[in-house]
Amino acid sequence: MTQPFVPPPYPYDRLNEMIAIAERFDGGAVDLSIGTPFDPPPDAVIEALGRSGAERGYPPSIGTLDFRRAAARWLNDLTGTELAEGDVRATIGSKEFVAGLPHWLRLRTPERDTILYPAISYPSYEMGAILGNCRAVPVPIDDAWRIDLSAIDPADAARALCLWVNTPGNPTGGLDDLEAAAAWGRANGVPVFSDECYIEFTWDGPPRSILEYGTEGLVAVHSLSKRSNLAGARAGFYAGDAELIHYLGELRKHAGFMAPGPVQSAAVVALSDAAHVAQQRQRYRDRLELVRAMVGALGVDAPMPGGGFYLWAPAPDGDAWAFTERLAREAGVVVSPGEFYGQQGSDHVRIAVVQPDERLHMAAGRLGL
Repeated sequence: MTQPFVPPPYPYDRLNEMIAIAERFDGGAVDLSIGTPFDPPPDAVIEALGRSGAERGYPPSIGTLDFRRAAARWLNDLTGTELAEGDVRATIGSKEFVAGLPHWLRLRTPERDTILYPAISYPSYEMGAILGNCRAVPVPIDDAWRIDLSAIDPADAARALCLWVNTPGNPTGGLDDLEAAAAWGRANGVPVFSDECYIEFTWDGPPRSILEYGTEGLVAVHSLSKRSNLAGARAGFYAGDAELIHYLGELRKHAGFMAPGPVQSAAVVALSDAAHVAQQRQRYRDRLELVRAMVGALGVDAPMPGGGFYLWAPAPDGDAWAFTERLAREAGVVVSPGEFYGQQGSDHVRIAVVQPDERLHMAAGRLGL
């Protein structure tokens, strides 16, 4: 008898015990487990959200012309790509797109069944494959936290619906060789989807997009959740290969995927303003240094990431859960054990530097800093 699918526990629900320990401190727990923004969006973005008048009718599923133009212009200015509005489609944030993609790609290419993704990565790459009744095949990560394309089994490549890359990477902050990923995808006939949601928080070198190497067989995925502190508004987009984005856009129309009109109007304002992102970059850079000092006070040397706002810290004796509990007991800080992002990361913890400065300094004070 076929067994019904039972969803696994949501990873962050497993931290309830740690939250209870951390809450014993005066001032409560400082939750650095989930990368949810706490800083405010720009006032002009909030005004656009409330005054657009776009709530009255159904927005186009592929995104309004203004939104798609703004998204193309933003990525072109940032990375030197040459996108037009026709190369862009809207999403309701990025997670729904990541999680739904395997199912949609399998409808397009039913003879294939495999999703390739980094072995240490955002859990939705794997979970999307599972929900789409596909094979989830992790690709090993090298010592610099980059995906190791040479480790992909040719038999898996022959069955692959897509390869996911993520730069800057969540949780490690690694920076993949996107040119090599594009070349691998084209050589193997596998579409490459590049999750670039942290692109403006690249610390080592300039921001980079896989679409700098053309669009054939390539799709970049972006979100305003982190750059503009709009996680609750759910605004994002994908861009790239003409045939792929047309197919996905037409499919999503039938399923009723529509980024709300007011959100798209606010996103146009956010994408047109670089000043607030520069301010957010500095906040995250300063917080990373502060949290590095905090774990340093516990005898842990955590290097600065190549990008992103997560500190990927090695756990003493390789025991991530023990280090998670120690941070809760000694600093009132809640972090994520690395196994949430794949077994290859089980000897690290991820620390999201998202809480306001005063909360982080309070936690640092508990460690005598």
